[in-house]
Amino acid sequence: MTHTRTELTALLAQHGLKPSRALGQNFVVDPNTVRRIARLAQVGPGDLVLEIGAGLGSLTLALAETGAEIEAMEVDRYLLAPLRSVVEPHGVTVHHDDALHADYERILHGRTATVVANLPYNVATPLVLHLLETQPLITRMLVMVQKEVGERFAAHAGDEAYGAASLRLQYFADAQVVGKVGPSVFVPRPNVDSALVSIVRREHVRVDPDVVSEADLFSIIRTSFGQRRKMLRRSLAGWVTEGVFERAGIDPTRRPEELTLEEFARLAAAR
Repeated sequence: MTHTRTELTALLAQHGLKPSRALGQNFVVDPNTVRRIARLAQVGPGDLVLEIGAGLGSLTLALAETGAEIEAMEVDRYLLAPLRSVVEPHGVTVHHDDALHADYERILHGRTATVVANLPYNVATPLVLHLLETQPLITRMLVMVQKEVGERFAAHAGDEAYGAASLRLQYFADAQVVGKVGPSVFVPRPNVDSALVSIVRREHVRVDPDVVSEADLFSIIRTSFGQRRKMLRRSLAGWVTEGVFERAGIDPTRRPEELTLEEFARLAAAR
C-alpha cells in the first residue's frame, strides 16, 4: 500500500505541489526501499514510532504495515492535507511541527519511541544530536541521510569521516551504517547517495560526568577539531596546562582524529 513513482507524482499534481528545494525534499517512490527501512527499524505491534518529515506518506505507510503505532511529523504546511488523506485512514496521527522545536511530551505521551526519518542534509546532524541531547524517551533511531553524513555519524577514531559530531553521537549512543540507498528511488533524484544509519541510545553516557563534565569534555573536543590536521600540542596550545599530556598518557604529536572519546576524557580530566 506504499506509493509508486506514478502515484506520488499524481498526488503532487492533484494538490498543485512541487518538492521544496529550500526544505531539501526528496520523496521516496520505491515500495521495496520503504519496506526495507521499516524492516531495519525493527518495530512492530506494541511499539511507538515517530516519523520525522513524513512528506507524502510513502515511508509512513510502510511503517504502518508493521503494526506499530505511528506518530508522523511534518513541517511543510502545504503537505499536511495530502499527507493526512493518505495516512490517517491507517490510524496514523499527523503533527504539524518543526522537529527542532516540537513538544515531544505532547507527541510521545511519556512513552519510549523509535524515530524513523528521511532527513535532508542541512538538518540531519543538528536534529539527530538535538534528539540525543534532549529527548531520552527516544531510545532508537533509523535515519536515512546523505552518505557522507551517515559515515560521519558512525565513524570511529582513525576513520576519514571522524570528527566532533562523531564523538558527540558516541557520547550518547552507538551508531552503525546498516544500508545504502541510491538516488534512483527519489523524486526529485538527488545528486548524492544515501545511507541508512541505526542509532541506539546507551543506557548511560559513555563518559562518567562525575569524572569529566560534559562541558569540559566537549570544550576540548571542539578546540582540538578546530585545527584537526595539526598535532595536539599545536591545536590545544591555548588550552593545555603544564604536564597535561604526560598526566593523561597522550602523545602530544598525535592529531585529533586519532583520539577516542575516552582519550579526550583523559585529557580533560588531566588539565
